[in-house]
Amino acid sequence: MNPGEIDRYPVSQLPQRYNLARSAVYKRMEQLGITAERVGQRSYINAQQMQLLDELHQFINAHGGSAAEFIEARGLRQRSKPKGNGHSPPPPANGAALASTPGDLGGFISAIVAEVFNRLGGLPEPDPLSYFDRLEAAAQNGWLYSTSELAELFDLSPRDIEQMGDSFFEAGFIFSRSGYRKNGEIAWRVRKRSR
Repeated sequence: MNPGEIDRYPVSQLPQRYNLARSAVYKRMEQLGITAERVGQRSYINAQQMQLLDELHQFINAHGGSAAEFIEARGLRQRSKPKGNGHSPPPPANGAALASTPGDLGGFISAIVAEVFNRLGGLPEPDPLSYFDRLEAAAQNGWLYSTSELAELFDLSPRDIEQMGDSFFEAGFIFSRSGYRKNGEIAWRVRKRSR
């Protein structure tokens, strides 16, 4: 995963993202077969699910269509009865289910890019020590991490971070509670631990 990529997105922020009522967002998720992953008290969707919701939103706004028309146009509907010889074709090897629809230029390009990365051996492995640079920058600039950001950085659950108390030491840095972020999560100030 690249540092700028979204790995998971809070479902609670989707109504604001699409300027829709919460019930409308949940209905779209249900229609697309998207099930959110629950982490503690929050639910998240992954980047692929987010892309599908974004494409549906764009389709509805650009064409005035419905979720059912989008699903049909993209060939996403599961058929209850197999046609022909009773065997369905195997799923695409690269996971590009959306790329199989003729006229879907974005899906086609995504499939080509995915295939190029697969043939070149994928993306380079991320530097396992890069989080030190991120912590150093946060300490120098006075940036406040949210609980979920720290949890992701240390590969812990947000609940584990919250249970650390008002401050804790990790990786040569001191993390202290410092109010709340806009999304209601605890904000954490980062300082470099003195020797």
